[in-house]
Amino acid sequence: MEDLPEALVSEIVKKISRTSDLNSLSLVSKQLYTIEGNQRGAIRVGSGLCTAAEALISLCARFPNLFKVEIDYSGWIPGHGNQLDNKGLFVFSSNCSSLIDLTLSFCSYIDDSGLGCLAYCKTLASLSLNATPQITSTGLISVAVGCTSLSALRLIDCEKIDSVEWLEYLGRNGSLEELVVKNCKGINHHDLLKFGSGWMKLQKFEFQRKNGIHDLHPGYEFFDPYYDAHGRDIYDFCCESLKDLRLARIKTSPEIGLRVLLGKCKSLEKLCLEYVHALNDNDMIALSQRCSNLESISLWLSLQRYYSEEDGYCETRTSFTDKSLYALALNCPMLQIVDLRFTGCSPDYLTEIGFTQKGFVALIQSCPIRVLVLNNANFFDDEGMKALSSSPYLDTLELILCHAVTDTGMRFIAHAPSLSNLTLRACHKVTDAGVTELRRAHKLESLVIEYCGEVSLQAAQGVTKSVHYSSKYSNALMRKIVFGGA
Repeated sequence: MEDLPEALVSEIVKKISRTSDLNSLSLVSKQLYTIEGNQRGAIRVGSGLCTAAEALISLCARFPNLFKVEIDYSGWIPGHGNQLDNKGLFVFSSNCSSLIDLTLSFCSYIDDSGLGCLAYCKTLASLSLNATPQITSTGLISVAVGCTSLSALRLIDCEKIDSVEWLEYLGRNGSLEELVVKNCKGINHHDLLKFGSGWMKLQKFEFQRKNGIHDLHPGYEFFDPYYDAHGRDIYDFCCESLKDLRLARIKTSPEIGLRVLLGKCKSLEKLCLEYVHALNDNDMIALSQRCSNLESISLWLSLQRYYSEEDGYCETRTSFTDKSLYALALNCPMLQIVDLRFTGCSPDYLTEIGFTQKGFVALIQSCPIRVLVLNNANFFDDEGMKALSSSPYLDTLELILCHAVTDTGMRFIAHAPSLSNLTLRACHKVTDAGVTELRRAHKLESLVIEYCGEVSLQAAQGVTKSVHYSSKYSNALMRKIVFGGA
């Protein structure tokens, strides 16, 4: 290979993507060692990294064009050696002149002074802090002021961040396009409204409150099913560039908080609401009327209590009703991906889910649904499968704990014109006979069957070439199925 032109060798090396292969290749010759080092743009290091300054300088010299660095100490114990500290981070930040993307995970030895070293990284555009216990708001202020090219900031499990001066600064002077805040107990969703004019440029936003023991239970608080948080604009900002929005485990009452975003996003393409308390149909109607470009929606809903003083009626159900489905069907003609998950709802009480099969069918008949996930959708039965079978675009269907779907439903869905991927999890009324209907249709490209007690491996194997089958059951796995990993 040493006889080949260097340009050709460089092109060959570019085709190799696996890190282990690149490491092996660099040992073949000095030429390949140099070429591979110059081309390597990303590394991931952690336990086992020599933290001596000389070793870090040598590492940066070995890979002079690094633009993405991930430092991950997950699973670290003292016996693994020293972690990278403030001094080591300073070496990285001052020797990686092309650094654009930095992730620090479980870095216990880096505090605010170390984070302040990133001010030397004028090209730094993306910073992720995951379980960095020593970082406080002071360190984030240093980053906000010094890293003028920062466009993406992700904060996950950062326990000591308890004020939002950094957020206010970035809102006034920054250019963030992505902001993720997850499980940071010192930041609540009302604080995020202080981002002010920063919302104008933001394209992706995610906020998740730290899990609480009562998050998935209705509790004793009642919400107004007719409250309209969008009737008057009490927050003077707009977020017309926002395309991707995820809100998880927050309560939007008695104060409105981030609920107001649902009525301000005109460019939204992807929406994910996971166990957001106190929402109602007015929120979804306001969203649908402004978001004609919506392509993906994920609603993870738990039971909540609603009480109306107007009619004195009290009910326990999930947040949205068919009014929301009709609004989406009418106003969102580009909707392709729908994920509906219902937690804590009993198949014996169908009214606990605000949706009915009639409203659901209206949605799938009005929008070009390509991917559909239904988890514990007690309103959905074989008639719903019949309606799905005529959906011209449906490519991927995942049914989880759909207790009313039987072999009859399998016979219907086997004739869906575009269906190629089917997943069945804990659908106990589907048997070998229903799976046989799928085999006769000869349409599926992949089939996943897990924890369906009446379906055998022998029946599943003959449906298509790509089959995953599991009958093993555990409480941990079932919790993941029911709560979606919550």
